[in-house]
Amino acid sequence: MPPDSTPPTMKAWLYSSTAGGLEKNLVLDQAARKPTSLRANDVLVRVISASINPADYKVPEMGALTKVLTGTPATPGMDFCGRVEITGPSVKGLEDGQLVYGTMGRPVQFGSLGEYLVCDASVTAALPEGLDPDLAATVGVAGQTAYQAVAPYVQSGDKVFINGGSGGCGMFAIQIAKQLGCHVTTTCSTRNVELCKELGADEVIDYTTENVLHVLREKGQVFSHVVDHIGLPGELYHECDAFLLPGKAFAQVGAESMLTFVNRMAWPSFLGGGKRKYVILLFKNKKEDLVQVGEWIQQGKVKVILDSVYDFEDAVQAFEKLRSKRARGKIVVHVSEKP
Repeated sequence: MPPDSTPPTMKAWLYSSTAGGLEKNLVLDQAARKPTSLRANDVLVRVISASINPADYKVPEMGALTKVLTGTPATPGMDFCGRVEITGPSVKGLEDGQLVYGTMGRPVQFGSLGEYLVCDASVTAALPEGLDPDLAATVGVAGQTAYQAVAPYVQSGDKVFINGGSGGCGMFAIQIAKQLGCHVTTTCSTRNVELCKELGADEVIDYTTENVLHVLREKGQVFSHVVDHIGLPGELYHECDAFLLPGKAFAQVGAESMLTFVNRMAWPSFLGGGKRKYVILLFKNKKEDLVQVGEWIQQGKVKVILDSVYDFEDAVQAFEKLRSKRARGKIVVHVSEKP
């Protein structure tokens, strides 16, 4: 491994506690400890852009277990785009100076809101030529989750229902389903109806003015797949046999409460529970999925909607916007200058 010619310290946002909310505990350190330990298949990356996700604050706020797993002080952020500074001796396909993107996959001690991070080269993708680092930085969690919630379950011509089309995962899911040849019905609020249509949705149910379950029941058993990012209406899974074809899956990606997962999974069908296969989507960090979504973005087949882009010094405001649930698309933080 070549000697480390990068600075001995770095700028990074750090937290040692999440009491009262992660963003209330973030402190900007201009001379933070830099990650130095690289395994054989690791790369040291200087971060250019970081995209934040709800899991970036929800998981650290889960308590002592998370603190034990990551160690403190820790830097939040999983998704990134940056430049390779050092490659481990077993790394193949990536080289020093190359632009890459990906995700840590889970909260770690040295996250993407620090100037440097260490990641596994086997789940890190080379940046497609001409692709803006801000856009590539959004693919890690949201892009892969959407791909994994849709692609394994559908084929061209299928009708897909996506509950929650205007969030970070939903925007990707609509476009991925369309890219795979599906007819897409989705839900959102009035302010996002036109956006979902622009992303390719064939039909949009405005949950603020329409009864989602009533609309779906009226359609009958026409859907080959359901992706739920919201967990509401509460009866959506229990009554999905009215609109989801026999033998097809209901994929749960997100919900307002963990109780949604528990109730839907545990309630037996003979007592009024759901009569279709219930899949809790567990995110997997896979290089081939990163590459596929990244290529679609480069080719203009999938569009990334950026709600806002923040300077590094304004990362606290970025988390405040994320927690407000008013973001319309992805939130990106510039960690260092673009090439």
